[in-house]
Formats: sequence, structure tokens, C-alpha cells
Amino acid sequence: MILKALYDYFYSRPDRVPEGMCRKEIEYVIVIDRNGCFVRFESRRIDKKRCAELVVAAPVKRSSNIAPNILWDNGKYVLGLNESDESCHRSFVNQVMDIASSHPEDHGMAALAAFYRRTADERLMAYSNDPLFDEVRNNAAANITFMIDGDRETIAERRELIPADDPASEGESGICLVTGQSGPLVRTSTSSTIPGCSPNTALVGFQVKSGYDSYGKQQAYNSPISVEADFAYTSALKMLLSKDSTNKTRLGDRTFLYWCSGQYSREAESCFSFMVESEKSSKDKGVSAVGVEKLFKSIWSGRAATDLDDRFYFLGLAPNAGRMAVVVWEDVPLREFAGKILQHFDDMSLTSYREYDKDRSTAGVFNMLSAVTLGGKQSEALPNLCEAVVQSIIQGTRYPYSLYTSAIERIRAELADQSVTRTRAAILKAYINRITRNNTDNKQLTPMLDKTNNNPGYLSGRLAAVLEKIQSDVKSGDSIRTRYMAAASSTPSAVFPAMLNLSVHHSDKLGEASRVFYEKTKQEIIEKMPAEGFPSHLDLNDQGRFFVGYYHQMADLYTKKESE
Repeated sequence: MILKALYDYFYSRPDRVPEGMCRKEIEYVIVIDRNGCFVRFESRRIDKKRCAELVVAAPVKRSSNIAPNILWDNGKYVLGLNESDESCHRSFVNQVMDIASSHPEDHGMAALAAFYRRTADERLMAYSNDPLFDEVRNNAAANITFMIDGDRETIAERRELIPADDPASEGESGICLVTGQSGPLVRTSTSSTIPGCSPNTALVGFQVKSGYDSYGKQQAYNSPISVEADFAYTSALKMLLSKDSTNKTRLGDRTFLYWCSGQYSREAESCFSFMVESEKSSKDKGVSAVGVEKLFKSIWSGRAATDLDDRFYFLGLAPNAGRMAVVVWEDVPLREFAGKILQHFDDMSLTSYREYDKDRSTAGVFNMLSAVTLGGKQSEALPNLCEAVVQSIIQGTRYPYSLYTSAIERIRAELADQSVTRTRAAILKAYINRITRNNTDNKQLTPMLDKTNNNPGYLSGRLAAVLEKIQSDVKSGDSIRTRYMAAASSTPSAVFPAMLNLSVHHSDKLGEASRVFYEKTKQEIIEKMPAEGFPSHLDLNDQGRFFVGYYHQMADLYTKKESE
């Protein structure tokens, strides 16, 4: 399924490259004239991290063996400036001569052959007069190709010069598991690495004599993939993984790729990027929570005329001992996917009362992971938490238990520094609502204060917020939050009597109107408590309700103050 989806994605792209070619970063171009004389070096560097991408022959497979790429390669092969480079350089020159002899009428190959017929000393003397030569010599790993002075494309980009592969050289023929067609099969899949893996990592791989061989078949012949399908799916993977790709993101050590089919594919992909990227990245792309909801509501309601065959794909990859491991794979109809995203927005919706929260969304995976890690570093999230959160959103299942417990732990650990944050409270609300959605005995948590919710944990949280707000109004420190809040969220009966007694002293410092307001609010909450009083212990779900109730009540108090 994964390979077929990648295969179809490749052929749906109008900018796909021809078979046998690939997009490769080329840092330098050697410009020569039609007589093979060196003219200049040209830098194709865009910035410190990127170079121009050209469509050239696909790189050859090599580890320690000597094998030149076709009409482009690094400095060891193209320039051969050091004695240790002689074998590599000679192999590249021999290949150039072979191609030139196969195309005797091609002016570009004739010029390149004439260039290499000059002695090494002649070429070196010509290089030395160029201002870029020192930079090129000190960057031997950079890719280099050639261009005839006055031409618009490099020699390596000319498809007609690339020698055709001999199908017989690929080995066995058989039925491809991806296309269902008969043809030559690859013995080893083409590499397409991710961060954290070696450059020669492949999505599909087999080890010889390691338990994967069966019926005398070795390596990729155990799961036959044709040469054409291998090129298509690996090219699609490289498109999605490229530096300029807008269909990828990294969370922790995971690399996530996503794409969509149908006429709304670009819009859906762009909106989903909001779910998995930082807010800054989303703003740079012009994507907002409002725009995401608007698009997915149109798709879900049918206002956007999508095809029943339109689908959304999500692929999560992780490095695993130098290999590439698939940790998530989701293939869902686009309309169903839109409904799951809208449900996630609904579950994570929560009123905001702090100024810096007004324009922020709680629904992004990046924000959720940042909220449950020390210092907001989402890269420090638990190894399997990233994919678990994404899967729960796409599948509409329960959010991970570890996400919920981590949110509670971070709240308690940081009570001395800050109050309950909106994103953490939203995570608690969303988790509780999903585990109690079909349970009529438990009331669903709402986005804002719910005075009809009589859950003891929720009421305890509301009361804690009122007592803290009274203390805050009289500017008497924050001892209630720092000294009592953690205990109040787990064993209310043990600390609330002391908190209420302390609140009496704080209330004496308030004005008459404020004192009456807070007393009425406290009385309204306490009257809803069970007859036996504050519970002696709150289970973990009620501890979550405690912090949601605390957040709801605090938001309500601050909103009332603003309106007054």
C-alpha cells in the first residue's frame, strides 16, 4: 500500500523527472567553450545550506567501489586534483570519452572530450586563474558538472546523452508487486535517506542470509519490485523529502510526510501542515486555524465537491540503527479525514483569557508536544508520543495516555512559575472527552465554564481558582497556588479547609462589592459538592477535571473583570 501510494503520487506530479534521472544539488558548473577551453567556474549556491537543483542522471550505487556518475560528480571524479583521486578521475574521464564516441555529432560532448584531452597541468593552470578555484578546491565533496559557454542548460541535464540501461543487466524478471506488470526486477532498492540514517538507507531492504531468504530467493527478489516501480516510488520519496518540500515536517527524531489526491490536494496538504508544524512556520505559509477549519468544513459538509476516491496519506519514518523504519502509515478517504480533523478541533477548543493566547490555536501537534515537555522543547517528547498523537487525530481514537499524564506532570512541576496554560488544559479536556464520549454517566467538558458540571474534581478546581483570585486581588503573594494546588488536585479534603481559612483573611482586605461577589461564587460552588464534603482522593481523570475546572473558572473571573 505504501509503495503503491508513492508510485501514484509520482505520476500525479506534473514536475516529475524522466526515468533514470533525478533532482540533484549541483554546487559548481565548469563553463567551457566549443573548443574545450576552460572559461570559468560558476557557483550555483543559493545560500549557506542550499544549492540549485538540476535534473541529472540518477546517482550510481557505490560504497567503497569506484563508479562515476554520468556527466556530474564530486571534485575527486571531475577534477582529480590530488594523487589519491587518480583512479576516480580516470574512471570519470573514460566514461566521458565513451559517451562522446557514442554521440560523435554532439557539439557539447565533443567540447568536453577535447577539454579532457588536454593535460592535467594545462587544466590546472587554467583553473588557477579563476577567482573561485580556491573555494572549489577546498570543497571536494561538492557536486560539479559542465556547461558550454552560451548554452542555457548543463551537459548533465541533456537526457539524450544518458546511456540507456540494459534490462538484462538488472537481473531477474517477474511480476511487480506494485504495478502487477511483468518486467525486470531490482536486486536492491534505491536509497532515499532521512535525518539520522546513513546516506545509503532504503525504504525497502533485505539482508542476505538473515532469515529473509526463502525458496532460494535473495534480497529484493523476496518481494519483487520492477525497475520502473522502484524508480517511481523512490523518486516520489525524494520529492517529499527534499529541502524545499512543503509536504514534510520533523517532530523529535521522526520525519513525517503527507500528501493528498484530488483537486483540493494542495489546499488540504497546506492546511494539514498547520497541524504538525510550529505556529511560525504556519504563519509564514499564510495558514491559520480559521482557514483550516473553513476548508475542512467545506470538504466534510460537501460544499467542496470532492471525489469519493480522493484520499489523504500520512507516512511517519524514524531512523533505526542506521535503517529507515515506518512508524505510522495512514490512508484514509479525504472526506473522512476532514471529519476527524474537525473533531480534533472541537475536542481541543478552549476559551482564552490571556492576551498572548487570543490568536493562538491549541490544536497543533507541535504545540501539544511542546506543552508536555520541559522548557517547551518538543524534540524532547517521548519517542513514540509523536506518532501516537498524530494517529489519534487522524483515526479519531483516544489521545495517548502518556500525553495526558505528561500534561498533568508539567502543570504540577511548573505551578510555582505559572498558572495552568491553555494548551495543557485543552489536552486534559480533549483526553477526558474522548474516553467518556459514549458514557452517559460522565458529563462532557465544554470549551468554557460549565456551572452545571457537578463533578467533585471539576468543582474543586473551580473553587481553587476563586481562592487564588481573591489572594491575587489583595496582592498577598501566591502561596495558595505554590503551597496547596498540587495537593488540592489529588487530595482535596486534606488541604481545602486550610485554603478556605486562609481565604477568610484575604477577603477581609477586599472592598465590599468584591467580597460579596466572591462569597456568592464560593457558596455556589460549595453547594454543589457532595453531602460528605470534599473528596479524600481524586482519581487521575478527576485530577484532569480539576485543572480544567480551575482554568475555566479563572478565565471566567478575568473575563468578568474586563467586562466590568
